[in-house]
Amino acid sequence: MEFRNLTTDDIEVRVQSIKQNGLILLLYKTARTDMSILDETVGAENWQDKFYEVKGIMFCSIGINANYKNPELPDRWIWKSDAGTESNQDAEKGNASDARKRAGFAWGIGRCLYTSPFVWVNADRCNIKDTGKKDKYGNPVYTCSDRFAVEKIAIENKKIVGLSIINNSIKSDNIKDKRCFVWSAK
Repeated sequence: MEFRNLTTDDIEVRVQSIKQNGLILLLYKTARTDMSILDETVGAENWQDKFYEVKGIMFCSIGINANYKNPELPDRWIWKSDAGTESNQDAEKGNASDARKRAGFAWGIGRCLYTSPFVWVNADRCNIKDTGKKDKYGNPVYTCSDRFAVEKIAIENKKIVGLSIINNSIKSDNIKDKRCFVWSAK
């Protein structure tokens, strides 16, 4: 079973870490993206998920009816599972959501995200502020509330081969002014 490539609308961008001279961005998909792609590929009635705990770790299994293209055949469910980790926001919900996203990766949904290039945005392309606080090592802590999005993505053979990211917090009608990262494997 093959799932379509992710589109720019399927991919979210978040700040992973911040330094004085720039920041690192991370590409990710949401659990809602997995559910939408499962619905459009196999149909809402031909997939299901279940959550369970093993030694205090939340797992999600996604089952797909392998006979979804042949409704005259009996259902034959194939399951793939993975564990989740807690998020900084809502630990329990984040854990379940992460488990679902990882189970989606097990099916191949959005696996191209693992091939993302290192995304560095220079400080002149974003609004980094010193919080006045220090981390546990005595280094300054910075913050950035800018909102980033994937402008364009090229995927070949399930690998990202081209990527551009924009900073939607930059006030401009010109997309070139908002573009903060461009990369090509070619």
